[in-house]
Parts: sequence; structure tokens; C-alpha cells
Amino acid sequence: MPRELSEKDIEILKKLAPEYSIDICPGSGQVFRSILPPLSNHISENINDFRDRLSILLPVDWEYLTSLILSGEESVGCLDVEYLDVVLAYIGECVSEKDAERIKVIYELSSCGMI
Repeated sequence: MPRELSEKDIEILKKLAPEYSIDICPGSGQVFRSILPPLSNHISENINDFRDRLSILLPVDWEYLTSLILSGEESVGCLDVEYLDVVLAYIGECVSEKDAERIKVIYELSSCGMI
């Protein structure tokens, strides 16, 4: 779900994409309203680049992102499944397998229009 980015969101986005202005998404030309979708769909060159960028996040960053995803504030619905798998692996490792599984269910339900 699009939102206005908080200072914490911008801090994380700057870690993940230091080469970009945080104001405008390079792919859509729109103001950033989330973290993971523009990173996967517009900023990362490929899945390996995406994985490498996410590898710099600390567990506290993953806890924050996980809470946003679970609350519906951060979308994973438009991520390709391969990119989602990368996110889920980090969440499983840094936060909990239970939360990773919950997010996988959210993704599956949203992809078939159930939520």
C-alpha cells in the first residue's frame, strides 16, 4: 500500500540505493511510496543485485520492514516470486521463520485477489 515514507524508511532506502535520489523512483518517475517494490522493480539490475543490496540490512531493519509488511504498510504483492523468496529468506534468518511464512501467505492471497 502506498504511503508517505518516514525518516526510518528513507534511512533504509538510502542504505539500499545510495546512488539514487530518494525523492523520485528512477523507473516510475514518481515519489517513492514504498521500499521493496521500487528496489526490486526499478533500482536493482537483477536478482543478485537485489540480494546484495538487501544483505547490508541489519536485523533491526528487517524487524522494521517485517512489521510494515505484516501491517500492510509495505507491499510485497508486486514483487516477482523469486525476489519475494530473497526477502523471505532474510526475514526467516533475521526475524523469524513464522513471520516469513505469514508474509508468504499474504503474498499468495494477494496474488489471487483474496486480500
